[in-house]
Amino acid sequence: MSLAYFNSLKLALDNNVTSISFPNISTGIYRFPKEKADKIAIQTIADFLTMTTKIKRVIFVCFDDENYQIYSGLLKQ
Repeated sequence: MSLAYFNSLKLALDNNVTSISFPNISTGIYRFPKEKADKIAIQTIADFLTMTTKIKRVIFVCFDDENYQIYSGLLKQ
């Protein structure tokens, strides 16, 4: 679980936000492995969304084709 995603989603709920977007966190200059980061993001968000129906839309913002392909593959599973 990532506290960055969890706390962002919690703040969204607290502020009645129904749509939120996330960039690829730490996969650029910090060189965190993209596939691992993407799995953490998707799993944390999916787990959080099982606790609420108030957030209707989550957008993953991919800044390169590699991240886009990884996210696309993971989300199809």
